[in-house]
Amino acid sequence: MTREPRSAGSVLRKIVAAVILIPLAIVIIAFAVANRQIVTVSLDPFSSEHPASSLTLPLFVLILVLLILGVVIGGVAAWLRQAKWRRVARRLEREAEMLRSEVTSLRRGSGNVASVPEAGNPPERLQLRPPVQ
Repeated sequence: MTREPRSAGSVLRKIVAAVILIPLAIVIIAFAVANRQIVTVSLDPFSSEHPASSLTLPLFVLILVLLILGVVIGGVAAWLRQAKWRRVARRLEREAEMLRSEVTSLRRGSGNVASVPEAGNPPERLQLRPPVQ
């Protein structure tokens, strides 16, 4: 079996990912260790002392869940905002494909396409009659 050599871009991408992800993982782990306190999140806006529904979990879990939820909501909002551009791109791609197939069929079907005149032989000039007075 032959292995394809790795491109420089692939190796560079892995190095950059490692340089970013390793410190990020260290910061997240340090954050989790520093914020292990148990917190109660009340989901009942009417009763703060005896809520109908509440969650009890470590603070770092709550913050990470909210962060992930914010990223997901932001991604969905950006995706919805770009719907117009995706629609335009699909339409233009269909038009380009239609034009490519039309050019291919014209090239295939027309063997005697009018040739472009050579530089040494200019085309005949159009003879115009003088205006009538």
